[in-house]
Amino acid sequence: MPVHIEKVLTPDEISECRKLLEAGRWTDGRETAGIQAIHAKKNRQLDVECEKAAEARQIVATALGRSLLLRSLALPRMIYPPMFNRYETGMTYGAHVDNSVQVIPGSNGQMMRADLSATLFLTEPDEYDGGDLELETNAGTEQIRLRAGDLIVYPTTMIHAVAPVTRGTRLASFFWIQSLVPEASCRAILFDLDRAIIDLRSRTEEGDPAVLTLTNSYHNLLRKWCEI
Repeated sequence: MPVHIEKVLTPDEISECRKLLEAGRWTDGRETAGIQAIHAKKNRQLDVECEKAAEARQIVATALGRSLLLRSLALPRMIYPPMFNRYETGMTYGAHVDNSVQVIPGSNGQMMRADLSATLFLTEPDEYDGGDLELETNAGTEQIRLRAGDLIVYPTTMIHAVAPVTRGTRLASFFWIQSLVPEASCRAILFDLDRAIIDLRSRTEEGDPAVLTLTNSYHNLLRKWCEI
């Protein structure tokens, strides 16, 4: 299920990213769409080769690296270099599925499995109308509209869309994650266990044997399920 991670970027990082994006070179988003998505995609993407894109990627990558919650949730083995998109009035991305395997730019064809998809919002909700990220869950369509600097992470298996923007401009970074633990149900168990250990540690004395036992169980399960 989708997980919302708040304040991944600081206000200063958001401001710097937006300056870089405004000065960057944008291309038609359909240039990077797969066969099944090309007719549904109507947006703009920051040219991955431009200098501003490289600087913005570094800001986002640094922020992702310090997010303990993202590490606990995703157990990243590999993170696709963050990309950036722009939706202006009338732009949209119809229902689609992300590719299961992604080719990493500038890697001479190195591929990664996409286990999780992520969108990092760079504009505040009141700066645009429409543009919600729509995720098809078992309970129906979930509409995601987050504060600038907040991140939504969801299984790449989910059908999703971006609703048409009717006012303003929506900026975001997006990327995929290959996890050390491919099986989603196993990752969920490890995430719940890690959160419980952290909570228990905050309410017990240093060296509490229950915390030590649970931590040992966590790492034994991770050792059993991870692929390196």
